[in-house]
Amino acid sequence: MIARVHSSLTPDGLAALVANQVNAVYPDDQTVSPADLMQAVKGALLRLEHCFTHIRNKYFFDGSQAIFDHLHGDQYAMWLYFLSNELFKINGPLHACKKIFLLNKTLHGCDVFYEIELPSVFLLVHPLGTVLGRGQYADYLLVYQRCGVGSNHDIFPSLGEHVTLRPGSAILGNSTVGDNCTIAAESLLLDQNLSSNKVYIGNPRDQMIRPKLSKESLWRT
Repeated sequence: MIARVHSSLTPDGLAALVANQVNAVYPDDQTVSPADLMQAVKGALLRLEHCFTHIRNKYFFDGSQAIFDHLHGDQYAMWLYFLSNELFKINGPLHACKKIFLLNKTLHGCDVFYEIELPSVFLLVHPLGTVLGRGQYADYLLVYQRCGVGSNHDIFPSLGEHVTLRPGSAILGNSTVGDNCTIAAESLLLDQNLSSNKVYIGNPRDQMIRPKLSKESLWRT
């Protein structure tokens, strides 16, 4: 199956671009060739197509097909995750997986390790300083800048569908977040469960929970 994506570069061009970037940034004796990456490009583009067609934004989906511009920062950050994760899944060169992951940190300040299983539908918005760790994620995940999902005492959180992390928010530790929940800007949910259809504001010492009556309008479901 061929991805139906209107892309600013061909699959060969995308592989060549990433290979050139990682070799320029990490010029060691383990170079990455476009051929190393091409084995994962098709699968990564199919995943990108599926994801982008669920986003109600003209820069991601024009009403008939997914749009991918390698010079769109949010899209390219998502692409580098898809490519590194797909390459890892098909047992591609591990040094290439590592370098693509590090390239994403270098270009976007975005820390999403290639082993992390993000959902099939998600959106990173200005993901500078965002760290998504080994939690459990579900579709329609919306993550803004400076957000974090991580462990506390080696326990990671679980997130339901339609979860939104506003700028500077974090979900840590033994936390379970239900469907259609928002963590407000600069808020911290730590070792706490949040039932569905809620907006969480604050931190463990000072918090407020309000009902959330509707889903984010940017998703095409």
